Amino acid sequence: MISFDTLLTFVGAATLLAWVPGPDNLFVLTQSALSGRMVGVYVTLGLCVGLIVHTVAVSLGVAAIFQTSQMAFDALKFVGAAYLLYLAYRAFTAKSDELEATKERAQSMRQMFARGVVMNVTNPKVAIFFLAFLPQFTAPERGSVVLQMLMLGGVFILCAFASFVLISVLAGSLSRWLRQSSKGQLWLNRVAGIVFVGLAVKLATSHR
Repeated sequence: MISFDTLLTFVGAATLLAWVPGPDNLFVLTQSALSGRMVGVYVTLGLCVGLIVHTVAVSLGVAAIFQTSQMAFDALKFVGAAYLLYLAYRAFTAKSDELEATKERAQSMRQMFARGVVMNVTNPKVAIFFLAFLPQFTAPERGSVVLQMLMLGGVFILCAFASFVLISVLAGSLSRWLRQSSKGQLWLNRVAGIVFVGLAVKLATSHR
């Protein structure tokens, strides 16, 4: 139902957007650098599940609530900002021995997966972005718009997954060096904390 030219343009745009610095890829970058590439992959899987939630919400029109209701938008964004501040606190208070233990328990792959899901689902800006972005590549004359948006959302998720896994691999190389340097571990954890605080402030002060 979607023309090849439209799909090709969409893939290019989605891949480019996946590499533009933002909450998701910065989160993958910091977690991969701290705990290794597999942790980054699990975070990526969680983020992609969050994107599935947003895709379905947009396709069914649920995301329009966050665009029209200031209360709903603020409630969700403050939950997301609070979670980011919690992650920042964990990063600032972690010690080098705790960071080393992170590798052994992998901060629980299940936990890292859950972090990715929560990180994405609690960001109403993603839902509103999808609400504005996906319909641009649909054409009513080609069939169900809902089905087209679901397909486009799936393609976007695949592009994001491939891009974020590559980021995980690249950042994971840094993790091997950090595990041999206590100062390096502490330094990067402090940087991660600063990133989380910055993302929390940006989300808390965002507008529809």
